[in-house]
Amino acid sequence: MKRSIGISQLLGFGVTALGGTLLHFLYDWLGESVFVAPFSSVNESTWEHMKLLFWPMFIFAVVQSFFFKDRKDFWCVKLRGTLLGLILIPVLFYTYNGVIGKSPDWINIAIFFISAAVAYIYETRLFNSGKLSSQNSKRSFIWLCVIAVLFVVFTFRTPELGIFKDPLTGELGI
Repeated sequence: MKRSIGISQLLGFGVTALGGTLLHFLYDWLGESVFVAPFSSVNESTWEHMKLLFWPMFIFAVVQSFFFKDRKDFWCVKLRGTLLGLILIPVLFYTYNGVIGKSPDWINIAIFFISAAVAYIYETRLFNSGKLSSQNSKRSFIWLCVIAVLFVVFTFRTPELGIFKDPLTGELGI
């Protein structure tokens, strides 16, 4: 079981890395389509880059859940891993920029991949430890759905906060 979790998590990292990369460009490739806007990056803000991590991780988790139905802690682990990845993106980005100044694109790309890798490694360790309670599994899934709704809503009704501001244009959202 531990081996299949590790392989599945490695596959999840690959799906997230590839999916997030494609989602970065999808909005522009499809002529700024409002149908893909909630799932892809509509600008270069930190929030939009967090979407690039969230959607592939969430969709992969939904698919993965069918293969790990026996894991009562599945959604608890996935919520914690996803939150870790989502938190790492702004923490690493703003820490790096605060210390060094403006970061080159390759650093921003590396932050995405590092955040995804750390999230999946953390999840794998949680799965292998078996220490998480299964009592909150349904609530964990609901929290992931709430995060998904926030990504959709904030795409169209963007709060006036720095994390939502495009550093290139100064604009918020679409």
